[in-house]
Amino acid sequence: MLVAREAERQQLVSSLSDEYSQFIAVYGRRRVGKTFLVRESFGYEFTFQHAGLAAGSLSDQLYAFAESLKDAGLKSFDQPSSWLEAFALLKDLVRQAPGNKKVIFIDELSWMDTPKSGLVTALENFWNGWASGRKDIVLVVCASATSWMLNKIVHNKGGLYNRLTKQIHLQPFTLGECEQMLAAKGIEMNMHQVLECYMIMGGVPFYWDFLKRGKSLAQNIDAIFFAQDAPLKREFDHLYASLFKNPEDYLAIVSSLAKRKAGMTREEILAATSLTESGALSRKLEELESCGFLREYRKFGNKQRGSLYQLVDNYTLFYYKFLENGPRDECFWENSADSSTRNAWCGLAFERVCLEHVPQIKRALGISGVLASVSSWSCKEDPDNGINGSQIDLLIDRKDQVINLCEMKFATDDFAITKAVEESLRHKVSDFKALAKTRSAVHVTLITTYGLKENRYSGIAQSVVTADDLFAPAS
Repeated sequence: MLVAREAERQQLVSSLSDEYSQFIAVYGRRRVGKTFLVRESFGYEFTFQHAGLAAGSLSDQLYAFAESLKDAGLKSFDQPSSWLEAFALLKDLVRQAPGNKKVIFIDELSWMDTPKSGLVTALENFWNGWASGRKDIVLVVCASATSWMLNKIVHNKGGLYNRLTKQIHLQPFTLGECEQMLAAKGIEMNMHQVLECYMIMGGVPFYWDFLKRGKSLAQNIDAIFFAQDAPLKREFDHLYASLFKNPEDYLAIVSSLAKRKAGMTREEILAATSLTESGALSRKLEELESCGFLREYRKFGNKQRGSLYQLVDNYTLFYYKFLENGPRDECFWENSADSSTRNAWCGLAFERVCLEHVPQIKRALGISGVLASVSSWSCKEDPDNGINGSQIDLLIDRKDQVINLCEMKFATDDFAITKAVEESLRHKVSDFKALAKTRSAVHVTLITTYGLKENRYSGIAQSVVTADDLFAPAS
């Protein structure tokens, strides 16, 4: 059952009634549900469908393509020796197919693009030289290697330049959409449990589909990640290898970022890895970002330089914290509920979830329609000038001359601001005002799980956002 993808589904379904042929690219992070979306939207009815082979040679790919042509009903043809020949056979299949619209679905297109294969040239010829001149073709191409799709299809500078009629960048689910998925599966979880699950899995529907009714969240997590035959125990080994042909450099970047909560600059990444200064690093960072594993953001006030790169993929961070160092107790998650390691992880993981739901935070603050930029800020201690040293992970700089300085706190009950927390917040505001030289008003915003407990220190928070607010639609 398709959940929470109505806008994307409608884009696909509407192509069946469009007057002219449609060329649609669907891309996004591995396991985000691209194939399922396409199949559900078209009711599993295709004139032709094919999926590339993860590690096949050119001859393997062509053989598999020919088999898919046979499965679709094409008879008596010679085995193609090139992609131009393969797409010529696809034309023959379409010509003899009945129906007003012929839907062609090619999945994992990037895997078919082996070195010097000529795949993109053949696809260009198929679309520009034939399909676009008809009115009955719906061509849908899909790939998890988002960077490949962007470079070779979406932003193609050759014959496919500006040829797409639609593109769908499928995003992970939000908290609210994950809650909808659980409801569709008949699984009951309270808000706190859904939040914890999201801190582990992120919004990747494939991972959530392993949750079973009748088990507690802890039992589910143990069964999915820590049991002897846990289905996602080896997911990390396949995740990056399936997206990048030589994943070692990408993993070196990701591993380094996993150790630095606030992120790293390009220079720091170079120092922490064996990579050399070149365009290769920029390309790898862009590819990791396009696949949803990291984000690039700027420090407040640095508009041209000073970008930080931060690892934001929840599953990857969970792996490095709890799975990287080998086997654990099969009931590890259930037995470690109150451990200091789990508690520290919860705080950091909650911050990441907040950063993934900035539109919901803005909505809760009543500023959805206000133009605003998001950044971080930090400074080192400088006692001689009255600077305490501060780290602020989320600043919302609004065009209405207000800056929300967001403090994110995970708690199992209403959060009580202590004297120490109040002092830390005062220092952050003081440091920021002294060094950022902003004329905007600075408002402290507390983002916490349940709410704020009123006490003598709570007045420093001028607004409060709760986890319930994070479950709301973005707009």
